[in-house]
Amino acid sequence: MPPRRAWNRYSDEKLLALRFRDLRLTIEGSWLEPLLDQVYEEMAARGLRFRPYVWLSEEWFSPLGHGGFAIPFYLAHPRLMRLERSQMLDVEGGTAKEALRIMRHEAGHAVQHAYGLHRRKRWRELFGRSTQRYPEYYRPNPASKRHVQHLRLWYAQAHPDEDFAETFAVWLAPRSDWRRRYAGWPALKKLVYVDELMAEIGPRAPARAVRRLVDPLSRLSTTLGEHYAEKRSRYQPDLPNIYDRDLRRLFSDRAEHRRRESAAAFIRRHRREVRQLVARWSGEYEFTLDHVLADMIVRCRELRLRAVGSERQLLENFAVLLTVKTMHYLYTPRDWIAL
Repeated sequence: MPPRRAWNRYSDEKLLALRFRDLRLTIEGSWLEPLLDQVYEEMAARGLRFRPYVWLSEEWFSPLGHGGFAIPFYLAHPRLMRLERSQMLDVEGGTAKEALRIMRHEAGHAVQHAYGLHRRKRWRELFGRSTQRYPEYYRPNPASKRHVQHLRLWYAQAHPDEDFAETFAVWLAPRSDWRRRYAGWPALKKLVYVDELMAEIGPRAPARAVRRLVDPLSRLSTTLGEHYAEKRSRYQPDLPNIYDRDLRRLFSDRAEHRRRESAAAFIRRHRREVRQLVARWSGEYEFTLDHVLADMIVRCRELRLRAVGSERQLLENFAVLLTVKTMHYLYTPRDWIAL
């Protein structure tokens, strides 16, 4: 059972006024604790002596040079997970399966930092230079076989450090069957290297691993409201009006249909269902998709479009349209994904 907190019964508005340090959260006693134990057991089963240290902060991250990683605060309590969903329409790491995938990834960062693996020549040959500047945006190739596929949005392609962390996570996961799954892929060389490298370093402790908490929740005076205002601005896309022709093909602007349900109302009625469906297939965040939907609703209203025909067929066609437009926006040569 999660610990009782006075803010557990707060409204969202009152909760958003709290500072992070006022939450007084801990990983101990939460549902995260047995998941971390599982990751430690997986590492031990693979012959790794090292165990990353972990703390709560605003987001998932592993600071350069540190042998640990931070977990976002909202995962430590069900009330805060509900707040995260209300603010961002999604809870990253909100299930045991997803949380474990991210923890394995972050453990990869911690192993890299603790042992200074990025200083090795072969590491740089396979993954690139860790000193490469972290981009604000990256443009992945969804068809690439040079990288493993673990977290969504082809995250291994964002930076050499992410490439290693993703490769480590695939290698670590039980029953991943990575030799068969990636047979014939250039990414297999990276997995084989990680396998050999972990066998080498596994029995020994890191020489100079920094063990210090960076931006722990207990020292953050930022309010939850300030945090979410900044986070929403990061995930809100700057989308052009590129939908008109396709919306006119899907919906009707003919005078004889003026008494039918407006296309804007139709999209609003199915907004959550379509958003979740497309997020599941595209890997895109629901919050970003919701802004695409909002833009489409505005255009439908301005074009005075009406929903005509089979509702099921309209819904299927609209889900396809949203997927295509989202993927086009993200993966055309001039557009990039926010890191």
